[in-house]
Amino acid sequence: MEAKAIARYVRLTPRKARLVADLVRGKSALEALEILTYTNKKAAVSIKKTLDSAIKNASNNHNMDEEKLFVSAIMIDEGPVLKRLKPRAMGRADIMHKKTSHITVVVSEK
Repeated sequence: MEAKAIARYVRLTPRKARLVADLVRGKSALEALEILTYTNKKAAVSIKKTLDSAIKNASNNHNMDEEKLFVSAIMIDEGPVLKRLKPRAMGRADIMHKKTSHITVVVSEK
């Protein structure tokens, strides 16, 4: 049995978020929460929220034991890119690409 949670349109670049996701992939759910609590990256906060939601979904909706759960899959997909203009010299402008991510966390019972 699996339970999952998805956070969409998170204002993180997918490349930076994947670095944090690699730390917790395959670990037990409670151990992964501890790792994310003490990871000093912006992505750790969003991934921790999503993982916590997946754990709560498993215990409330599927009656799984929280201590037996592990992170079976964690995916960071690219979301839409926000395009913003940045003024430059001599009346020109550069386009800034603000990337977004979709975070998917799947937990399973051992």
